Amino acid sequence: MKPIHEHYPASGRVVLHLDMNAFYCSVHEAEDPETYRGLPTAVAGSVELRKGIIVTCSYPARSRGVRTGMTVREGLRLCPDLKLITPDFHLYRKYSRGFMEIARQYTPLVEAVSIDECYLDITGSKFFGTPLDIASAIQSRIASEWSLPCSIGVAPNKLLAKMASDMKKPNGLTVLRIRDVPRVLWERPCNDLFGIGRKTAEKLRRLNLHTIGQLAAADEAMLTRQFGVNGMWLKQAAHGIDDSPVNPVRERNKSIGHTTTLPQDVKRAEEIRRVMLNLADQTCRRLRRQKLVASTVQITIRTPDMKTITRSHTLSSPTDLMERVHQEACRLFDQHWADGRPVRLLGITLQNLKPNEEAAIQLDLFSYQEQPRKSALTKAMDALRDRFGEDAVLTAGMLGDDPSTLIRNRKIRGTSLQLDEDLLYIDE
Repeated sequence: MKPIHEHYPASGRVVLHLDMNAFYCSVHEAEDPETYRGLPTAVAGSVELRKGIIVTCSYPARSRGVRTGMTVREGLRLCPDLKLITPDFHLYRKYSRGFMEIARQYTPLVEAVSIDECYLDITGSKFFGTPLDIASAIQSRIASEWSLPCSIGVAPNKLLAKMASDMKKPNGLTVLRIRDVPRVLWERPCNDLFGIGRKTAEKLRRLNLHTIGQLAAADEAMLTRQFGVNGMWLKQAAHGIDDSPVNPVRERNKSIGHTTTLPQDVKRAEEIRRVMLNLADQTCRRLRRQKLVASTVQITIRTPDMKTITRSHTLSSPTDLMERVHQEACRLFDQHWADGRPVRLLGITLQNLKPNEEAAIQLDLFSYQEQPRKSALTKAMDALRDRFGEDAVLTAGMLGDDPSTLIRNRKIRGTSLQLDEDLLYIDE
């Protein structure tokens, strides 16, 4: 039997990618196994109205053709006995913190990338055994302590660890080494390589590069001409090379936002303005909670046929005020969307963020008369809502019965557009 240190590279790293399986549905099964264990389930944004979108579904549901992103109506048509579950983000956060804490007991180098996945650099964790010993122990403890299934990839870098964790679900444990790449990956289509999106895959196909192996053999100068600095990355990734570190320190958010899927098509301007008001309210609340201001407002619009557009505008000075964000979001909507066209999803994202203390002087210069009064009022309202709940202080324009009113509820609120303290969105 080899000594433990011989299971680790003399130079280089050992990285795990921990990916929870059907996380939202698995959490509900762990909480209430008698109701959900082994059954086709789906977490959906609008269970009662049967018009919402399926956020995720269990593996029994997937075996019946149900998929993330389809409507509840479609899911029920494919699987009439599908059990629909209302999201409980407070519960998901509890379970996320639980399995992340187990991971951190094996290494301080844990990088959370979403609510249901993280990377671990275990190069310095020989005390706990071989890499497979550690991966097996983590997988076993998450199953026994939290009743959750997970898949783990073991590799010399983050790219291959991610690819490995996707190879066997649920409850997979897969090792993928550099020397395995030609045999395991090169026959796969380019879009199977983590980091290659739809547009890049389409461009590669136009260049007659259909497989990862063909990409690995492609001329690097040609790739650089076609893709710029990403051309070199594409070539390296196709060979399984990735030098990016596991970073336990999360970078400051690059954007903060919310979207909400509406239970039915919305056309009337007053309804759209009310939805935008709720989105602006909670987006700015999160902005102020992190002591940030934003210079750019972006809106997202999705049509009933699932086409999505985004439009943005950079303000003359940064802000954290709901009124200003709401005004700009509505202006963008009116400018770029013809009156009367139906909308199924709306979103507001704030970008170009900076700490508010860095922008305080500029804010005073541009709005020296109104800013102190509005800031004082906003601070008082935030204090009331922090103490008594998000519904403690509302304007009449926020009231309604669509899902945008639910984003004030931390337990069931809608999708967040990036990883922040709430760790809300996953893509399974």
